[in-house]
Amino acid sequence: MSEFTTQVVKRLRLAGVELGRGLADTEFGELEERLGFSFAPAHRAFLTTVLPVGDGWVDWRHSSLDDLRTRLDAPIQGLLVHVPDSFWPHSWGDRPARPAWAKHRARERLNRAPRLVPLYGHRYLVADSRPQSSPVFSVHETDVIYFGRDLLEYVSFEFEGAAWHQPVQPGHVPFWSDLATGVDQADL
Repeated sequence: MSEFTTQVVKRLRLAGVELGRGLADTEFGELEERLGFSFAPAHRAFLTTVLPVGDGWVDWRHSSLDDLRTRLDAPIQGLLVHVPDSFWPHSWGDRPARPAWAKHRARERLNRAPRLVPLYGHRYLVADSRPQSSPVFSVHETDVIYFGRDLLEYVSFEFEGAAWHQPVQPGHVPFWSDLATGVDQADL
């Protein structure tokens, strides 16, 4: 286990988070194949070591595929709620007049953004195979903010009560980082 993962696990234990047995490689393979994404290396290393359980945590072992798909789709669904009245980046061209068409076109665009994978509540890591750490995003409808440069910083804020500060600019994630840094919809 890496020092990074060791620190994340240690901090969660100290915070009283219940931690179960980590996921096996076969479980990861099945999840990734059925759900169509790859866990980021830091997320995978963490979930290989322990599987947090309880309210807010994703139960990767026991949840139904439908429940997992719903959680995976939540960031996009949250944005789609606002497509008919307010959310429409200029880069997408003219908004279709019919709300159903606008939502369909918006979903096509949003499906091109990097996939977010639920971590806890409405906190997400990026699904990615890049070796660098993923920032943690808090995503609730169109309210998208950074909630940590990485998993360790996130755990400090969420579970240890570390003083909140806007983290130093983490690695850029197309679309999501733009929303988190307040880029106007005209620039998306």
